[in-house]
Amino acid sequence: MKAIDISVIISTYNNPKWLQKVLWSFDVQTFKNFEVVIADDGSNEDTKSLIDTMASQVSFPIQHIWHKDQGFQKTIILNKATVASKGDYLVYTDGDCIARADFLQVHASRREAGYFLSGGYFKLPMDISETITETDIKNQHCFNINWLKQHGLKSSFKNNKLTSKGLKEKLLNAITPTTATWNGHNSSGFKSDILAANGYDERMQYGGEDRELGERLFNAGIKAKQIRYSAVCLHLDHARGYVKPEMIEKNKAIRATTKSKKITKTPFGIEKLSS
Repeated sequence: MKAIDISVIISTYNNPKWLQKVLWSFDVQTFKNFEVVIADDGSNEDTKSLIDTMASQVSFPIQHIWHKDQGFQKTIILNKATVASKGDYLVYTDGDCIARADFLQVHASRREAGYFLSGGYFKLPMDISETITETDIKNQHCFNINWLKQHGLKSSFKNNKLTSKGLKEKLLNAITPTTATWNGHNSSGFKSDILAANGYDERMQYGGEDRELGERLFNAGIKAKQIRYSAVCLHLDHARGYVKPEMIEKNKAIRATTKSKKITKTPFGIEKLSS
């Protein structure tokens, strides 16, 4: 049996309707040698039932890594999923991001030792998020700018994310003012680099918890490649009832220390190194 090349780690919490659309999108990837590891931050039985059903319908293996709901503990479950992953190369995304059919092919073909890849997402309004069906994903209509405009999408420079190919795509990746950072919805790196950084800092809750991992990778000499206009995913709309100002302030303080002290390995990650 062929060894798994890439592990796709998908975070989720109590949104099986969106997760199903995401899993459909991975079933039509042009790159085939991958597994999906679902990092489930305490969802109820509805999500487990969906995953059990989908596992028998899709062409890729699924691992469901779950822990009890104790509030926003995404960093903890991401670390558990990272350890459970079987691939040497890890792609991280979220359970509300539909991946274009070439998404994994882009990550696979542009990976390079000493680098991580930094992608973005294309935000959809709620009405279009609801409209997208399995058929729209399987035939890729939902990535067609004309289809989206027919369903109410407004014109914007950001629409270039969906229409850029070849030279235009390379140019926009090169000139974008957006810094290449570790983005939890669309980034990838070698598992060995992520383990060397000790994964995500488990003290962190919502707000920059993914960026901080990238900042430690930078401190360790890993560079970032911008694939914002190459690895495309659609972000389905949802509420963020879990966001609290104190979470964001706490995370800012941790990130400031990571930068000022040039920390490469968190003591609060996969291995607990603090006394």
